[in-house]
Amino acid sequence: MAGRRGGSGGSGKKRGVTSGGDRLLHTRVKSAKGRKISSTKWLQRQLNDPYVQQAQKLGLRSRAAFKLSELDDRFKFLKTGANVIDLGAAPGGWIQVALERCGPKGYVVGIDLLEIEPLAGAELIQGDFLDDDAPDRLRALMDGDADVVLSDMAASSTGHKATDHLRIMSLLEVAIDFAKDVLKPGGVFVGKVLQGGTENDLLASLKKDFQSVKHAKPAASRSDSAEVYVIATGFRGRKTEDA
Repeated sequence: MAGRRGGSGGSGKKRGVTSGGDRLLHTRVKSAKGRKISSTKWLQRQLNDPYVQQAQKLGLRSRAAFKLSELDDRFKFLKTGANVIDLGAAPGGWIQVALERCGPKGYVVGIDLLEIEPLAGAELIQGDFLDDDAPDRLRALMDGDADVVLSDMAASSTGHKATDHLRIMSLLEVAIDFAKDVLKPGGVFVGKVLQGGTENDLLASLKKDFQSVKHAKPAASRSDSAEVYVIATGFRGRKTEDA
């Protein structure tokens, strides 16, 4: 089993998006030869997104870092010294938040299909979480059971809402099954959900294993996005074969 490595520490100050007196200027992107209109619109939205701009100023790897910060500000699940596993961790924005908030005594492990540039204090795996050996690889890096399992995983979009919804919900189900295998009693699971009519059954199932199950949409989530996050706290513990 890999030994515990110190976290990044940091100032302990919680990050958030504030105006800071800065005036955000709207940037227009000209269509380039060979660039699709959809790509141009995406680029323009990125350049004019205040969360993207603020992430760049703070040295955060993604605007998604603010989603986790906002969720933790509200539900307070990233405790000092916590063991955290992040599923779908690239490019590392959630890892950065977890390292900062859990402090040098915390332990953070992340996995993603894409390569994640190293972050001091975190153990990072490039690989498919759906591979048979992925759960064992993550367990091998953990120093004991996890206090928190995070999942911001999303399947590649097909453009068909019903299909995309089912694909992300399937990922969430696998993430929940993994969380129930590695969480300590009292542990927390936070995962991305797409609103689409089938999430209610999953939430009902979570309530059997966690004392409290709530959902929230951070301000950092785009207003036109169907994503919300489920926050399941107070894990009841692993069930035995006889239970």
